Amino acid sequence: MSYGINAYSTYLPVHRVLLADIGATLGTNAGKGSRVVASYDEDSTTMGAAAAALLFSAVRTDVDALYFATTTPAYADKTNATAIHAALDLPESVFAVDLAGSARSGVAALRAAAASGGLAILADVRVGRPGSADERSGGDGAAAFLFGPDPIAEIIAESSMTAEFLDRWRDPLAPTGTQWEERFGVEQYQPLIDRAVAAVLAEAGITEADHIVLVSPNLAVAKRAAFALSGKLTTTNSPIGHAGAADIGVALATALDIAAPGETVLVVSAADGCDAWVLRATDRIGGGRQQVSVAEQLAAGTSVPYPAYLAWRGILDREPPRRPEPDRVAAPPSARAARWKYSFTGSRCAACGLVHLPPARICKRCGAIDDMTAVSMAHRQATVTTFTVDRLAYSPAPPVIEAVVDFEDGGRYTLEIADGGADRLAVGARVETVFRRLHSAGGVHNYFWKARLI
Repeated sequence: MSYGINAYSTYLPVHRVLLADIGATLGTNAGKGSRVVASYDEDSTTMGAAAAALLFSAVRTDVDALYFATTTPAYADKTNATAIHAALDLPESVFAVDLAGSARSGVAALRAAAASGGLAILADVRVGRPGSADERSGGDGAAAFLFGPDPIAEIIAESSMTAEFLDRWRDPLAPTGTQWEERFGVEQYQPLIDRAVAAVLAEAGITEADHIVLVSPNLAVAKRAAFALSGKLTTTNSPIGHAGAADIGVALATALDIAAPGETVLVVSAADGCDAWVLRATDRIGGGRQQVSVAEQLAAGTSVPYPAYLAWRGILDREPPRRPEPDRVAAPPSARAARWKYSFTGSRCAACGLVHLPPARICKRCGAIDDMTAVSMAHRQATVTTFTVDRLAYSPAPPVIEAVVDFEDGGRYTLEIADGGADRLAVGARVETVFRRLHSAGGVHNYFWKARLI
């Protein structure tokens, strides 16, 4: 039994690198437009948590399993899905697992979630060599899909083909990947696509779909197959470029943003084989779309200088500030304060209502002892009371901006400001909390919460 899509959401980082800036820096013609890039304090884990949080902000429901797909895991030999699980403050009984290694991992997460009625989260940070096609045509982002029995889009047919050939690969220790000559990939993929599409359309009982989603790590495959399938139909590739395991998720979300009730969506992913589905939008699609469409998120970006982006990815080794680098986070205190650290959960005094950040056993106002209830400040709005701009503290993207923020329902805390904004920050400014990395040291990532200007 396969469940349908009950809800979905995407997360695109706000930063954009202009392709013209890449060309000017490297002395080449990099084309027009821009590339979506994750900030220095974002990775596949934080972006996956952001996409899922956006989904849950619209549809909060019980989840039995969480499947996290990425080609760029923050950790090896450790489950990255557990950090997302903690950031979402899910019960410990919820199964959470990684599906990593290739773009097809995104397909695996969707299939697993569809079979169990679970949550599929797809996220990736794509890195290419400076001036490469991977750099120009890649994109960073995340998507989340919740499957269940009352869908906005039902799965009416599916087909999969698997084949072994060398088209795209990456050494596990290398930050960037390699691709064989594109025409070879086209020769290998096209027959698989033809057979998979013919099989899935026959099973669905249709000759063509109203929308086509077609993605592949091989851009020549995506262009040729999309041209062959499109005709008069609406064809949707990932609008941010190839996004690894998140590619199919971002592209599918783009189609769901515009699909009308009763319309069909043909989804094709050509990655180490070919996977195809036919979905039909139900009468619930109009009220079940994500709150901010992929197109709107894509248009809302702000540019970042290309050298800064290279420094964020560790490709450009800049002179760091002459200040001590942060120490590695220790495991025992992180485990003891897991709900505070990952889901930003404080405590509210049941006697007088004072909110304590971080959580406390004894109320600072009335002195009540162990009379607290948990209260999460994750993805909550607040007002800046005061702030400071520190141009000397260690940071991959100086200056460091710290702001004291007051939450609407009580609670005050000092948070670092994410995604820049030193020129726009002011007392009284509105912010929202976001899950990010404070720093990394000794191979350990210090995840916590920051504030971002609204």
